[in-house]
Formats: sequence, C-alpha cells, structure tokens
Amino acid sequence: MDFLHTLLVFFHILGAAALVGGWLAAFKTPTVGTWQFIGAWVQLVTGLGLTVLAEMGDDPVNHAKIGVKLVLLIAVLVAAIIGRKKMKKGEDVPKGIAHTVGGFALINVALAVFWS
Repeated sequence: MDFLHTLLVFFHILGAAALVGGWLAAFKTPTVGTWQFIGAWVQLVTGLGLTVLAEMGDDPVNHAKIGVKLVLLIAVLVAAIIGRKKMKKGEDVPKGIAHTVGGFALINVALAVFWS
C-alpha cells in the first residue's frame, strides 16, 4: 500500500505541475493546453485514489478539506473541458476560463500544503 500511495502522490504532483505550469507558460496569451486538460483528469483520478487509501487507513480524514479541494478541482476540470473544446474549434479561449484553470489549480495546491 505504501508504494501505491507514493505512486499516486507522484502522479498527483505531476498533474498539478501540468495545470499550474501550463497556465504560467501561457500567462500573457491565456489558453488551455492539452497538458492542462490531461493534468486536470490526472488530479481527479489520483485525488480520488488517495482519498480511498486515506479512508482505508487508521488516521482520521479531513472531509472538509477533501470536499473543498474536490469542488475546486471540478471547477478546474469543467473550465479545462470548455477551453479544450474551444481550442479544437479554432476559437479563442476566454481569459476567464484559462485563468480559472490555472488559478484554481494553484489555490488547490496551496490548500494541500497549508491546510493540515
């Protein structure tokens, strides 16, 4: 179980890096890149996996923290889906959508680090 937890954390961090890194890389001309879209899905899948492992363990789980992070991630995922659909159609991605993906992902990382 320790290896599975470590593997999930590894991919969870990579997903966050794809989201925030893609946002920062395209900050002057905001868009939603493919890796941001993939990162959002990776964050969801690995976050759910980490939550399941935490629930199976003996330590108490902070359900409020998980709930807030899940709501933010759903907003990120919806914005990423909207942004990718617009990109595929050749349309410009609204700045608000692009900044929602990166900004909310950054807030989610901050919550993970600072909310104990």
